[in-house]
Amino acid sequence: MTEIVKKEAPKILAAIKAANNILLHCHPSPDSDSVGSALAMKFALEGMGKKATVIRGDSEIPQAFMHFPGADTIVPKNFFEVDLKEFDLFIVQDTSSFDRISSLGDMKISSSLPIIVIDHHISNQGFGTLLNLVDASYPATALILFDLFKLWNLEITSNIAANLFIGAYTDTGGFKYGGVTAGVLGVASELAKAYPLFPSLIATMENSRRPDEVISLGLMLSNTKTFLDGRLAIASISIAELASRNMAVGDLSTSWASSVLRSVIGWDIDACCVEVSPGTVKASFRTRDSEKYDLSKLANALGGGGHKAAAGATLTMPLPQAIEKIVATAKEIYNL
Repeated sequence: MTEIVKKEAPKILAAIKAANNILLHCHPSPDSDSVGSALAMKFALEGMGKKATVIRGDSEIPQAFMHFPGADTIVPKNFFEVDLKEFDLFIVQDTSSFDRISSLGDMKISSSLPIIVIDHHISNQGFGTLLNLVDASYPATALILFDLFKLWNLEITSNIAANLFIGAYTDTGGFKYGGVTAGVLGVASELAKAYPLFPSLIATMENSRRPDEVISLGLMLSNTKTFLDGRLAIASISIAELASRNMAVGDLSTSWASSVLRSVIGWDIDACCVEVSPGTVKASFRTRDSEKYDLSKLANALGGGGHKAAAGATLTMPLPQAIEKIVATAKEIYNL
């Protein structure tokens, strides 16, 4: 538990106690830390007698997450489909910047709706209008919430524990990434005791692939090229290739492909690039050595954000130019 969390915890609790109807959300293309943290906070707020609403945001909640406790209560609306006048507090979690709340329009929020930011992304500059709890020493937002709930003397129920556990598990790469300490494993142990069905929670999430996801993985990997003396590997797929195979962007799992590329000895940095529409490319970055290759720097330079070991960005240019831009930027930043 850090001093930052200890300092901000009572302020956040006071703001929650002063609110009645609280909005929560999942960031675009949500991972399980986004979904799990939102649901854990929802259960915690309801335990305090508050009304809490989780909206799915821009993207569908992956089927692999729908067994998380409370996932069936997520409201299928994006930010622009919500009447903000119904809420008196917006808690934004696991979201590195204001425009990452939604990319479907011009983000504007009335000053009458206070925003609290709780996040662990190193690129987060603190866009909350009321409070900002940003601590990059935590490898998952779910782990920040665990410490907050402890400081608030909240009971870690089985539903809360399940969502915190799966958020921490995924954002640490199954407790393999940098930032995982004995303390993190101690928290995981406590959550596992509160939710002893955690093996099934993990297994269901990791074994819910659709056939098209597997096929798309093969397509992306078959398009892998290396750059910068083999230290950078980039897998890509164009919108035209997707269309020729009657596949949708939603069939792709860039994080899965990135993890496969990262397993290759010598490929210190990897990127998976998907042309989601003509002139728009989403890129996912991973590295084998986050101390040497801080990917948040690469992502920030490309207009995105993320962590040292995992980050991403959206480039508004055709796929070939996007790949060239990534290579040139990586060469400059890491002096390759």
